[in-house]
Amino acid sequence: MEGSDFEVELEGNITVSESEEEEDGTLDEPIFATLKRDLLAILTKCTHVMIPRRSKYLLRDWDLWGPLILCLVLAVLLHYSGQSTGTETDENSGPNFIEVFVIVWAGAAAVTVNSQLLGGSISFFQCLCALGYCLFPPTVAAVTTYVIKVVGSQRLSLGIFLVHIMLTIIGFSWAIWASVAFMWDFQPPKRRALALYPVVLFYFAISYMILSS
Repeated sequence: MEGSDFEVELEGNITVSESEEEEDGTLDEPIFATLKRDLLAILTKCTHVMIPRRSKYLLRDWDLWGPLILCLVLAVLLHYSGQSTGTETDENSGPNFIEVFVIVWAGAAAVTVNSQLLGGSISFFQCLCALGYCLFPPTVAAVTTYVIKVVGSQRLSLGIFLVHIMLTIIGFSWAIWASVAFMWDFQPPKRRALALYPVVLFYFAISYMILSS
């Protein structure tokens, strides 16, 4: 349009915040540094499980790498433990790898969905993270039992069997204690029993597979 001047002033700030710079900076760090940082975070969360306390660190900085590693270790261990204790006519007396893997993730997903339907304030992936990391005590019990069997030349004596039962019960109880500590505050007060009851069934199924391997 003739005879009219338009002046447009552009204002704004296009600087990048320090937090964004830190996040982008991790793309340029060495792979070894990234793996070291991730492994340290996994070990820290496992420590929170072994010393349960109502800390939101595990849920705030959730990840699925730790639960995946624990699930793989448990599945491989139970698979080969079942084969080593099986007879010639029944080589696969214990659970196989696929069974353990599916039961762990399908069970954790079912418990998580149940918590969501009951009005829990915890997110889907946060709940999966907590349930997965709480597999650490049963996994430690399974590894310890397997080592005892190997050292004992795989002889299923009464002493080894009793130790197997005791370690499995300790791992089962510890997993429930830790998971309840993480999830208690995020469940409706009147529905906590309904939300946490499937958690007990979930770890009971895992512990039964450990005991039967």
